[in-house]
Amino acid sequence: MAAREASFESFVRARTTALGRTAYLLTGDAHAAEDLVQSALLRAAEHWRRIETSPEAYVRRTMYHLQVSAWRKRGEVREHDLGGFDAASPVCDTDLRLSIADALAGLTVKQRTVLVLRFFEDLTESQTADALGISRGTVKSTTRQALDRLRVLAPHLAELVEERP
Repeated sequence: MAAREASFESFVRARTTALGRTAYLLTGDAHAAEDLVQSALLRAAEHWRRIETSPEAYVRRTMYHLQVSAWRKRGEVREHDLGGFDAASPVCDTDLRLSIADALAGLTVKQRTVLVLRFFEDLTESQTADALGISRGTVKSTTRQALDRLRVLAPHLAELVEERP
């Protein structure tokens, strides 16, 4: 039992920051992100013996499901003030970070969740559909709608991508 607790504590120490970044992208709010990570970790602790071999996948999937449940329960389109990313974000340029944050704030929670899974977590359409409990067609259409919306909200971001070799 002590070894299992030590294993869980080690996982929490090692992965909480990375899980928090993903949760922040999913929720758009630092406090909601902390709550999301804590809820997912609580569920992981309850099932640790069963998931000990692949805990990160379990916790991430739990976060996705909790976030989807939240936007389904609300039944509303909600936008967030993303404020900015932390220093560990892969995006380093401040102006670019602010542009991305502003653009993402214009998306619905569902659109942002799908984009986070597809492009930040690098999941396939099928994996995203499985993680969220929606159809592959819904993932495709939501991705298209979100990217179309981002092109309207931040056309200068598309220009940055086109300029890269």
